Parts: sequence; C-alpha cells; structure tokens
Amino acid sequence: MSAPTAPRTAAPRRPHLLGRAVVNLVVGVSVLYTLLPVMWLVLAATKNRDALFRSDLLSLSDFSFVQNLRDVFAMDGGLYSRWYANSLLYAVLGAAIGALVSIACGYAFDKYHFRHKEKLFGLVLAAVMVPQTVLALPLYLMASGIGLVNTFWAVFIPVLFNPFGVYLGRIFSQGYVPDEVLEAARVDGAGELTTYVRVSLRMLGPGLVTVFLFQLTTIWNNFFLPMVMLSDQDLYPVSLGLYTWNSSATVSPEYYPVVITGSLLAVVPLILAFSLLQRFWRSGLTAGAVK
Repeated sequence: MSAPTAPRTAAPRRPHLLGRAVVNLVVGVSVLYTLLPVMWLVLAATKNRDALFRSDLLSLSDFSFVQNLRDVFAMDGGLYSRWYANSLLYAVLGAAIGALVSIACGYAFDKYHFRHKEKLFGLVLAAVMVPQTVLALPLYLMASGIGLVNTFWAVFIPVLFNPFGVYLGRIFSQGYVPDEVLEAARVDGAGELTTYVRVSLRMLGPGLVTVFLFQLTTIWNNFFLPMVMLSDQDLYPVSLGLYTWNSSATVSPEYYPVVITGSLLAVVPLILAFSLLQRFWRSGLTAGAVK
C-alpha cells in the first residue's frame, strides 16, 4: 500500500504580483513621460504671451487659442501656411515614392537571384547604422556640384531612399508573397513587371503602409538636411520655420505663442496618419510572426 501523498500547496504569488507591479510602474512612467509634454503643448497653445510668462497654464482664464491661430497664419505675411504646405509636399509625396522604391528594392532582394546579392544587402544594412547628420555635408557638396542647393529637389531627392525601408521591404516580401503564387503567375504568361504590379504589390499592401508611415514621420521631422540645403524661407519645412521663429523669440517675445501654437498644429498630420492607417500598420508589423 503506497504512502499518502502530501497535499499540494499553492505556489507563492508574491513574485508574480511584484513583477506585474514593476511592469505597470514602468509603463505608467513611460506614458507620463510621453504625454506630459503633449499636455503642456496643448495647454500652452491656449494661452497668450502674458499667461505663458506667468506659468499659469492650468488656469481657465486668458483663453487665446483662436487669436493664437490667427497670429500663426498672419505672422510674417503668412509664411507658416507656406511652410506647412512645403512639409506636406516633402513628407506625403516623398513618403509615397520612397515607400514604393523601398518595397520594390526589398522585393528584388527577396525574390531574384543575382551576383553578390547578399553582399549588396549587407551594404544596405550597414547604411541603416549611418546617422543622417553624417550624410548632410556629402549631400550638400553633391547638390552644390550639380546646382541643386536652395531648391526643392535638394531636400526632396535624398529622402526618397531609405535603407531601413529596403530591409523592411525584404521582410514583408518574405512574409506576404509566396513563391508558389509567383510561379503560377509566370505559368499563366504574366511578365515580371505585371506579376509585381498586379499580384505582389497587392499582397504587400500592409508592408507598403508601414514603410510609408515610417517614412512620413522621418521626413516630417527632418530638420538638419533642410537647414543645410536651404536659405530661402519660402522653401522651408515647418520644422525649420518654427526653429527660425523660436530663434527670433529671444528678441521679440511675441513669437512665443505662435511658435507653441504652430508646434501643436505640426503634430496634427502625424496623428491623423497613424489614426487612419493604424490597422494596416499593426498587420504589417506582425508580418511573418505566425506561420
């Protein structure tokens, strides 16, 4: 007859609860770190200059958001509207073309075989680690040599090529486009370009949106390259334009409210883009995660 077994005791839950508490604390601190500057920006955009200098942001008095909006678009002859339009042109058009280029390059690296393919892809990965500020001076010298300095193209052309987007394009191609589908299209008589446009590109839709969002954010926040390339204020993006206003605010305090309100308006396109395209972005980030 076997001896009775001892009753099982419940495993201690204290380490598990402690781990959850630490995780929640870290998440809460991260959320506060992210949202507090945004909250300050929203509150500061509703105040006039005097309220800003009094640091009286939580007061419901001195509400001047409408007047601040008028001042933003009226300051310096309405330059902010021009800067905003420039940023939309640089970012939206540049991100769209850049995403198409990146996805096409990544697709080629994944589906085609050519000499030194992996070595070339290694160079692409190496380029990901190069800071963009390091490339500003070589790009300026190249643009100066062909007469593109202080033109729209000096800022627009460099943002079309993104090594990280090429890397993502290859990952998405591996996860979304089966080789069997391409073989079936070729058997049906479709050429390589037709196969890519009508078959592969449709499957790569979530990846295309993901690369587009990354490109859009990078180009919209681009500052150093326009500062190096441009001297005409009519060509400035909104980031560089707000920088010039902020520099002027040290001499002319009336620029402070318009800089803050302009900064709030500059965040709106990115929020809208991520809100409208987040469904495709989430599915794109999980490409290849489940087989």
